Amino acid sequence: MAATAVRVLRRALVVPRRRTYVTQATPSVISYVSVPGKVPLSSLTVGQLLDQTASKYPDQVGVIFSQPTQIRKTFAQLKADTDQLAAGLISLGLEKGDRVGIWGPNSYEWYLTHKAGMKAGLIIVNINPAYQGREINYCLNKVGVKALVLAEQFKTSNYYNMLLESIPELEKSDPGRLNSKGAPTLTTVVSMADKPPKGTFSFQEILARGGQSEAKDALRKVEPHVQFDDVCNIQFTSGTTGNPKGVMLSHHNIVNNGMIVADRFSFSTKDKLCIPVPLFHCFGSVVGTLAGLVSGATAVYPSPAFSPPDILASVAQERCTVLYSTPTMHIDILNCPVFPKHDVTSLRLAVTAGAVCPEELIGQMKAQYTVDNVASCYGMTETSPVSFQSLPDDTDKLRAETVGFPCENTEVKIVDKEGRIVPLGMEGEMCVRGYLNMLGYWQDADKTKETIDTARWLRTGDLTVMLPSGHARVVGRLKDLIIRGGENIYPREVEDFLHAHPDIQEAQVFGVPDPRMGEEVAAWVGIKEGRSLTDQDLRAFCKGKIAHYKIPKYIVFTKEFPKTTSGKVQKFRMREDTIKQFQIKDITHLKYATET
Repeated sequence: MAATAVRVLRRALVVPRRRTYVTQATPSVISYVSVPGKVPLSSLTVGQLLDQTASKYPDQVGVIFSQPTQIRKTFAQLKADTDQLAAGLISLGLEKGDRVGIWGPNSYEWYLTHKAGMKAGLIIVNINPAYQGREINYCLNKVGVKALVLAEQFKTSNYYNMLLESIPELEKSDPGRLNSKGAPTLTTVVSMADKPPKGTFSFQEILARGGQSEAKDALRKVEPHVQFDDVCNIQFTSGTTGNPKGVMLSHHNIVNNGMIVADRFSFSTKDKLCIPVPLFHCFGSVVGTLAGLVSGATAVYPSPAFSPPDILASVAQERCTVLYSTPTMHIDILNCPVFPKHDVTSLRLAVTAGAVCPEELIGQMKAQYTVDNVASCYGMTETSPVSFQSLPDDTDKLRAETVGFPCENTEVKIVDKEGRIVPLGMEGEMCVRGYLNMLGYWQDADKTKETIDTARWLRTGDLTVMLPSGHARVVGRLKDLIIRGGENIYPREVEDFLHAHPDIQEAQVFGVPDPRMGEEVAAWVGIKEGRSLTDQDLRAFCKGKIAHYKIPKYIVFTKEFPKTTSGKVQKFRMREDTIKQFQIKDITHLKYATET
């Protein structure tokens, strides 16, 4: 069936809910908007949300994990497994407020631990599966992890062996009785492996323990004491500089964020959400799993790690209606050699986050996915994470040029360096206030005060311009701003211009040090399949169209951009590689943030 015919048929079958998004009456000359909620905020904890969804839709398939062995669970089965694991975790001696880390790629065990730990009143610590020995040791000690649930293997990472590097005592300890100088608070390690290594419990053993009547009774006693304002999740973010900070999120934060995201995207029990993004990241664990739980939609996880062929296979096999990914991931999916072999016409919506999509990419996604809309989410871990989403009736141009419209129950203002609200159309730092703001950084009052002021406004660090409609255009990061000879250059502006070149698939722009100008502009450029481009061609394209000082001095053509596990590009790595490749000197006076 032709793509156009598919879209017409889909419109005939599904009538989208029309909404009017009204902002609070405010002077139209200032950059401030408040979006009221249509319904009250939820008072449910994550555990109560799962119970409610299982009660409403017991026979609806709640989760599907396609690889390595397919797992399909109804919401009733998911609730039963979650209750059993929650009881099993309590049987280990874990108490309300104890921190439990999860270290590994996407899996049913990961998903289950996340929900069960929260139901038991524990604080789940999401750990990047790409972390190595030194990084995992830092996380364990930073937030005082008491129990760690780890995968067996991911790519070249053997998690148990990496843990032994800093905690050699584990190999000779009895399960649950670890006493280590490297991680003094860690007593218990649970392995997802079929044959648990020395010193660890097996995941299945903990599940079995939760089936005992004594453990079930213990869970029933704990559940009433779990409050929606309790911290339930710690996620690590590098923020601006230094070691990762532990972002504290509550049940109230993430349940309501999932609810609001699902509502604007009109998720329902008819939807199947293909979620190839990592669960350790808020995009996967909140925008993915909790939006699914709130709406009764089925969450489909195609593979442990990002794999375009597996994503396409899952979309076709499960008839997924929504596809999550970052813009860079969507590019890889669209260009996957096996794309033409899979029927993706079941999709009605493509969701993107992590970066704003160029208009040309939006057009490609709509055409090849056969979807009517490409919807964006914007935010940060500290805002649970989504603070802006595109509206159903936004034009492609508006979706490409802005991060969307503020979410419900959210206030936004744009301020200057002195903290004063700027007029509409003037750039400044975006600040956000509402239920979505984190409770703070774990045991870091100073950093928390730097980020959240006494009026509870959270400083995002994003340089932003607010439009009269309330939509926001992010023009750069305060820390990413390139200052060349006194001229301010926003990488986003140059990236948008380069994306207009017909041969360019993707462009990333950043600053590198220069002894005379302070900084110079550098660009990494990905070229479309079958096209070619030279430095001279690119500079000729720029000449006369953008200011001379914005034209990249250093250009690197690449087929692959360094990315985080969550799919975000790592500009700090590009910056380091560019400095080495071009032998750039005098970099001691510049300090750059690392990104996770």
